[in-house]
Amino acid sequence: MPNLPLSLYIHLPWCAKKCPYCDFNSYSLNHQTLPDKDYLDALFFDLDRSAEGERRPLMSIFIGGGTPNLFSPQAIGNLLLKVARTFNLADHCEITMEANPGASSHHLWKEYQSAGVNRLSLGVQSFDDAFLRALQRIHHRQEAMESASAAARVFDRVNLDLMFGLPNQTLSDVSLMLDQVLSLPISHLSMYQLTLEPQTSFYAHPPKFLPDDDDLARMYEMIEDRLTGEGFHHYEVSAFARAGEACRHNMNYWQFGDYLGIGAGAHGKITRDRIITREARIKNPQRYIHAARARTSLIEETRVVTDDALGFEFMLNALRLTHGVPRSLFYERTLRDPMIFNEALNQAIARGLISNDPDRFVATHQGFQFLNETLQVFLATN
Repeated sequence: MPNLPLSLYIHLPWCAKKCPYCDFNSYSLNHQTLPDKDYLDALFFDLDRSAEGERRPLMSIFIGGGTPNLFSPQAIGNLLLKVARTFNLADHCEITMEANPGASSHHLWKEYQSAGVNRLSLGVQSFDDAFLRALQRIHHRQEAMESASAAARVFDRVNLDLMFGLPNQTLSDVSLMLDQVLSLPISHLSMYQLTLEPQTSFYAHPPKFLPDDDDLARMYEMIEDRLTGEGFHHYEVSAFARAGEACRHNMNYWQFGDYLGIGAGAHGKITRDRIITREARIKNPQRYIHAARARTSLIEETRVVTDDALGFEFMLNALRLTHGVPRSLFYERTLRDPMIFNEALNQAIARGLISNDPDRFVATHQGFQFLNETLQVFLATN
């Protein structure tokens, strides 16, 4: 399916310190030396393997982590130069890099831009020192404000990651956070509710005094009302953007495009000859480096998406979008008739979770509020 859009995700898995709520494939350096050269060599090998037989241009590149700005601007520049030599890049290719305020001086933002990054995603999480301590972040409020302000001066496109539902957080605290955010010239915001994910420190030792479900709902409503009132479009469960500033890389995920994933633990989805395959790279960074050095396969898991699972996997992404997707997109992205999940669709419509819209797959207000319940309908019929 040569017309299916293609993105590239690159995973840089190290952090200065692992956050207690984080369930990503990330590893604390613990004051050890970053194995940047060895890891870049492994990524270069991965890129060469991934490019075999691939002629589609990359519409977006996302460098995530971990904390990618632990890698120097020169390292990021070398990585992006290798990508450009290995793949065709679409015009105006979106190139996002995640970064943390406490990982390096914000004076380096200009150097990362010169290296090829044109969109920065800054993991602020909070502008309040008490909440930053509760989250065990290594930066302080002042660093966050300075980093965000400096990023907005350098990059035309900046996202801030922020969290709500924190220990002892009140509606007034959320309101103050929004005041601080809206004082910055930022075009995109990601608002995540703190969740206690398995295999995290917070899951094993939950923080005390978390807001209850009613307070969480009020916080979410306040966030939506304030941001939409200030010209942000709430286009995805956790994402708000000014006009034209939606993250193109993430939109490709939610609209069931293809993406290559390179780096330790990275996931990808590739469609060839109507066969949709999901694959995952070796998770442990040292094993990943050693496999690349030995010129052996870096893929640890491969799974073909069967027709029985296709409805759930498509809706898992599409229904995150507040306006859903055109019904025609399912055939365009899978070459399957949407009738293959018609039974689940009719159940969801009958329960008031999916709109009975002849042109779009879109959750109702109730279905969007209880998205897990909505998706369960499609999972149950697999």
